[in-house]
Amino acid sequence: MAASPRSSARPYRRTAIRIFKILLIAGVAALIALIVAVFVAMQSIPSFAELKRDPNGQMIQVRAVDGTILVALGPSYGEWLTYDEIPKVMVDAMVAVEDRRFRYHPGVDPIGLARSTMVRVQRGRWVQGGSTITQQLARNIFLTNSRTFGRKAREMILALAMERKFSKDEILELYLNKVYFGGGAYGIDAASRKFFGHPADSLSLAEAAVIAGLVKAPSRYSPTADAEAAIGRASVVLSVMQDAGAITPAQAAAVDPKSVKLAPEPRQNSVRYFTDWALPQLETLIDETERPIDVWTTLDLGMQRAADSAIRANAPAGTQGALVSLDRDGAVRAMVGGTDYVSSIYNRATQATRQPGSAFKLFVYLAALENGYTPETAVTDEPISINGWSPRNSSGRYSGEISIRTAFTYSINTVAAKIGSDVGFSTVADMARRFGITTPLNTHPSMVLGTADVRLIDMTRAYAAVARGGVAVTPYGINKVTTENGELLYEHERDESRVLVAPWVAAQMTDLLQTAVNAGTGRAAQIGRPVAGKTGTTTSNKDGWFMGFSSGLTTGVWMGRDDARRVGGLQGGTAPARAFAQFMKAATARRPIENFETEVTLPEWQLEPDEEAYFGDPDQEMFVDEDGNPLPPGNGTVPQGPGLTPDNGDIEAPPTLDEEWIDDVLGREPRPQPRPREGARSPAVTVPSPRPPAPRPQESSRPTQ
Repeated sequence: MAASPRSSARPYRRTAIRIFKILLIAGVAALIALIVAVFVAMQSIPSFAELKRDPNGQMIQVRAVDGTILVALGPSYGEWLTYDEIPKVMVDAMVAVEDRRFRYHPGVDPIGLARSTMVRVQRGRWVQGGSTITQQLARNIFLTNSRTFGRKAREMILALAMERKFSKDEILELYLNKVYFGGGAYGIDAASRKFFGHPADSLSLAEAAVIAGLVKAPSRYSPTADAEAAIGRASVVLSVMQDAGAITPAQAAAVDPKSVKLAPEPRQNSVRYFTDWALPQLETLIDETERPIDVWTTLDLGMQRAADSAIRANAPAGTQGALVSLDRDGAVRAMVGGTDYVSSIYNRATQATRQPGSAFKLFVYLAALENGYTPETAVTDEPISINGWSPRNSSGRYSGEISIRTAFTYSINTVAAKIGSDVGFSTVADMARRFGITTPLNTHPSMVLGTADVRLIDMTRAYAAVARGGVAVTPYGINKVTTENGELLYEHERDESRVLVAPWVAAQMTDLLQTAVNAGTGRAAQIGRPVAGKTGTTTSNKDGWFMGFSSGLTTGVWMGRDDARRVGGLQGGTAPARAFAQFMKAATARRPIENFETEVTLPEWQLEPDEEAYFGDPDQEMFVDEDGNPLPPGNGTVPQGPGLTPDNGDIEAPPTLDEEWIDDVLGREPRPQPRPREGARSPAVTVPSPRPPAPRPQESSRPTQ
């Protein structure tokens, strides 16, 4: 007997009912699990007040010496705007373009999720995320942007929990104050200030459309990166707002996104060389790593612009240039590390090590002055060989006997070599280290001509110490660090305790440096007020330097190629000296003219000759001949001179050797000479008035390896 259709259908019905029950139970279990998960998530979510004050990272505003913001680093947060303070056009624009059904869903939009899934099936990849504003907020605050199902599930649970814990207005307030809009700006106030230059509470409809359009792709639609793309995206936002009923067609037609005025971007060129050097020092100055901070620097924007202009205008084609300018206490007022920061962030002022050429002679002559030489000490410019090394002058000529002043003024290499040999090459190296040269130095004879690699900032601090009267100068770029509320976290303290050389040594060195600018190789660096400085040029014109100071400001300039190839015509007295002059004229324009303190009280052993040295009792029965050589007693020769009376060849009493007689015997003018300190090297004989300078040779340090 055949089974009836009714009875044959029963097994399928029972199966369907069983499946339905299983799904129902699973659904109920899932719902219970979801409720539990949401409840647990609600307990873990911070309060609204805590979320308001919890930033997504530390913001650092770097300010110039006058308070102008140089650059803002890290996440940028503006003023927190309550929901009532946020312009309605901003709220409407964001809801229309990001989550049209925001007011009606529980945190997750089933319709949007279904549409996103359908597009995924059709195109084979995720194109539309389907995330609500609440989901985006949950992801921004608590999760990462990784595209996994696990992360998406957690995002949904958190969104549902936030909707239970906060009101819709509170969620919008959190979202609009925290969402990322590109360029480091978090929140609509930071974005408004960055892109339009004013707070967000006065946003226009067009500006709100621009900002709302950024959320989808901040880097692609950023007004500062691609203004045309940002305007195009803003037009799409306006169209969506009209379609959603947020604005009327007339309002949409009246708005032209192209009319939006963008705030000018802060200059990011040479200023960044300075900030890149100064900001890493924060790690050693403060412990604050979370709260927003203001870093008040020493940089003078006017001087920085002048420095940038001077390097750009004077650096020969195909070369790089660098400049550092220090105030008398070491404050960095200007720093240029290259001709263009955008194309090369390598800081040639603080990172590059290059041969300084004759600029290094500062340490040679400092060592000489400290060891008994004076600017008028006579030396001989002649061929010299030291352990097989034979330096030469770029002119190919030798001037014979000249003064130290003349040798320094015209940067005579042979004299520098002689001085180095006399005082000791290790003494010169020690002097350089004493004045802040941090790179390795050797004691080969050629080092006196600047063959060791140095940094521009180190050389500048050395010259600054001379300008300061021999007191050490340490470059610094940060005056103080404060929180956004004005709490002081750090303040620089001046240190004048470390004296490198005696004041009279620094004064004599300044005297030499001033002569080099007035009459020597650095004449192109004159600026119409007292200037002291020194040029430097290396072999084959690979590097050109000028180091100098005036009116309390010390500036170092370097020019050359990064690959150290020859630069035709480059000398320290040409392009670098001209760049120095151009910068210093602008930098010192508002500073009083200061004369150098070269007239100082010398130490007693240089100022007052020891009477014992000239008038002491000679050895019994001991006399000297016309050349100053001692004569044995009883040889019948009696020197003639004041106070000496021959008496049949017999000596009645020891003679009185006065100063005039010794001057006559030694063939010198009646001028007492300094008595070298104990342990000091004896300089050559001092001539009372130097000869007229020899014909001016060209400056060169020409280091010979």
